[in-house]
Parts: sequence; structure tokens; C-alpha cells
Amino acid sequence: MEKKNGKQNPTDEGDEKAITKKSSPPEGEVEVQETSPEISPPKPADGDGEMPKVAKARSEQSDAASGKGAINNNLRHYRIENMMSKAELARKAGLSVLTVARIEKGYGCRMDTKRKILKALGLKLVDRRMVFEDE
Repeated sequence: MEKKNGKQNPTDEGDEKAITKKSSPPEGEVEVQETSPEISPPKPADGDGEMPKVAKARSEQSDAASGKGAINNNLRHYRIENMMSKAELARKAGLSVLTVARIEKGYGCRMDTKRKILKALGLKLVDRRMVFEDE
């Protein structure tokens, strides 16, 4: 490059074009910059560091499923002893399969639901303590 009047001028116009071609992507292509997203841990909803209400409710549900605070029952034992699937027991009792599964996990249920389950298993109401130990 030559200097004229204190300014730099390229001597060859081809050099200038080569420089501009290197700085821009070719036609039809888009320059993509890869960036990794910043992931930050969830912040507590309250200022005092307590768990949000939704998280508390979910942890309480998982406690019942894991056996902490769960209601003991022998429903699964009696269902398998009678060679019944959850779906078959639910159909005979007039309940949903989800309800039967929840009760087997230890979630509570209403008296009417317990009565329906006992009748579907072919047990008498007097035998309720054999299946549901919470009473």
C-alpha cells in the first residue's frame, strides 16, 4: 500500500476486494454464531428461600408414593391373589385404573371406594381390615 497525502491507498484494487470477500460470508449462506445458553438454577418464589407452593405439593405427592406418610394396604396382594389385573379390578369395582393404582401406592380414598373394592375382590365388609390397615 502506498501513502498519498497521509492516507493509505491500496495499490491494487484486487487486494481490497479480497479483503472484503473474507469478511463477509459467500452469497446464499448465512453466518451462524454458536452460543451456549446460560442455564441458571431456579430461584425460590419467596424471598426467604422457601420452596414454591407447586414444588411443595409435588414433594408431598412423591412422599406418599415413596412410602413416607403412605397409608398401608394389602390391595395389591389381594388383587394378585385373585389373579386380577388393575384394569379388571377397576372395571368390576366401577373405578378408574388410575384410582386403583393410586390406592395401591398408598394414597387415601373414600369409604365408598373401599366398599366397591372389597365387593369386587369378593370380600365381605367385615374383612376390610385385611385389605385396608388404616382403620
